[in-house]
Amino acid sequence: MVAFVKFNKFVETVAAGIAGNMFTGSTDAFKIMLTNTAPTAATNKVYADVSGTEVTGGGATGYTAGGNAAAFSTGAVTTGTLKLVLTSPTAWTASTDTMGPFRYAILYNSTPAAKPLIAFADYGTSITLQNTETFTVTLDGTNGVLTLA
Repeated sequence: MVAFVKFNKFVETVAAGIAGNMFTGSTDAFKIMLTNTAPTAATNKVYADVSGTEVTGGGATGYTAGGNAAAFSTGAVTTGTLKLVLTSPTAWTASTDTMGPFRYAILYNSTPAAKPLIAFADYGTSITLQNTETFTVTLDGTNGVLTLA
């Protein structure tokens, strides 16, 4: 399990409650996309900022553009801290061709039109899946993907 790094704009958005980009938890749809290009927490804000670097999708690779869903499990605010818990997305499986390379898993909210970025994980090295190999982003079901305090 890797640690996720929050995108600065997500923290600002939640704090400011900007209409159209506000995190609303259980009514939002979350996704995780894969890329081999390092996202920048300070400047990347929305899916369009990183989508051009996404792993190439298609039936032969086993990757679908936009990534896989990470369903909302719980979100609780206790003593001024928000904890976001999501279920791990379905594993990716390379089919008849290689999938990758990728190093980063980017979590974003796919509900608002802008698709704001939330956080990303760095696996430390590029990964390429061979035919029939799988890859799973394992999210922490107890402590959550992230906390905002």
